Amino acid sequence: MGAPLFEDVIREGATWSHVLKRGTALRLVDTHGGANVGALFYNWENPTERYNMPDTLKAQHTARLTKGDVLYSDMGRVLCSIIDDSVGWHDPLGGCSNGDLVTRKYGPSRYQEHRNARHANAWDGFVIELEKYGLGARDMVAPLNFFSRVSVDPDGTMRFEAGQSPAGSFVDLRAEMDVLVVLNTCQHPLDPSPVYAPRPVSLSVRRVPPPAADDICRISRPENQRGFTLTERYFL
Repeated sequence: MGAPLFEDVIREGATWSHVLKRGTALRLVDTHGGANVGALFYNWENPTERYNMPDTLKAQHTARLTKGDVLYSDMGRVLCSIIDDSVGWHDPLGGCSNGDLVTRKYGPSRYQEHRNARHANAWDGFVIELEKYGLGARDMVAPLNFFSRVSVDPDGTMRFEAGQSPAGSFVDLRAEMDVLVVLNTCQHPLDPSPVYAPRPVSLSVRRVPPPAADDICRISRPENQRGFTLTERYFL
């Protein structure tokens, strides 16, 4: 990737958004270790097209995401590709925290008394950020949780695996169309820790070349080749 176009930090428990342009890539870095980054993705040109978790998993025969995987929209096109990843497992199943869950787990905390140290939750953060773009709660979809791992037992029990992401872990997302990316750094909803301690992450955006015929994300699954073809036709 080229030199950074810009760099930023998402503080702990905060929400961030950007329209990631086609031909650029977003790098997320877990600077302290133990971060969780919930993520939503929308076609910036037509936000009714957005990340679809069931299609993403079904098309790639997986229940986790890592290098070589892509994020499908509900139109069968590729929104973003995971072109590099030091973690090896990112959770697409766990969803996000809400106000009731955070209060039950960490206790009551209001802005009036605690200001920016209050106990934030991902659902409210996402909805407030979406409203900046004319979207809202009805546009929420199941988020992807970067840097977190959730295992599923044979009986269906979902288990949060602590220690998945050491300090310095990173993931690179290449935009295959202009994509509205919304990120939140609240703790994973299945994190069993009774302590409210979200982690910050750093990020950078760089220009990258378009996916070649032998691109790892294009050839990792037969369905991905069709997904890239549909996406490229969209721009013809």
